[in-house]
Amino acid sequence: MSQALVDIRGRIAAAEARAGRPAGAVTLVAVSKTQPWDHIAPVLEAGQKVFGENRVQEAMERWGDRREGLELRLIGPLQTNKAREAVGFFDVIETLDREKLAKVLADEIQRAGRAPRLYVQVNTGEEDQKAGVSPSEAEAFITACRATYGLTIEGLMCIPPFDQDPAPHFALLKAIGLANGVEKLSMGMSDDFETAIEQGATSVRVGSAIFGRRDYA
Repeated sequence: MSQALVDIRGRIAAAEARAGRPAGAVTLVAVSKTQPWDHIAPVLEAGQKVFGENRVQEAMERWGDRREGLELRLIGPLQTNKAREAVGFFDVIETLDREKLAKVLADEIQRAGRAPRLYVQVNTGEEDQKAGVSPSEAEAFITACRATYGLTIEGLMCIPPFDQDPAPHFALLKAIGLANGVEKLSMGMSDDFETAIEQGATSVRVGSAIFGRRDYA
């Protein structure tokens, strides 16, 4: 797995070079969700410092006494009843997708006196089964997050439909970011992260290409 990490880093560097972007422009988020610790440990020991998790409780159990020096990102849907724990634990929350959650996060940030960096999730494919604001509603939602709830929006995140060319979805996310003064773009996973880098991704979320396919049993 540490060799897989080396390979992914090399592919990221090559994609940055092809796109004419500076070396190190793209952050690798190793998606450790559902992985057993014996899969994660070699990647951590190889120097990986940024990890993505889907569930608040699972992440707290896995990383609670191991998180020093790491950056932990919540990349799965966030229920409002888990907002307090998420604000207290994660460095980045990438799945802000509705006003109710924006209000709860604003309240919890005020209460805790700490603010994780926030990304708005955009449902670029407008798929019913996926979370995220629709592209047509993204500008109004970002404005509400800023003006109504006092939140700082650092980035945008998307997950394109698995059966479509991801490039137009990445281009759309970039355009929404440019229109709203949002510079960070979390897009691209194991099968399409090089395309995402060409389209302007500032972070890519890679799981199976590093850790192998997950066992859901």
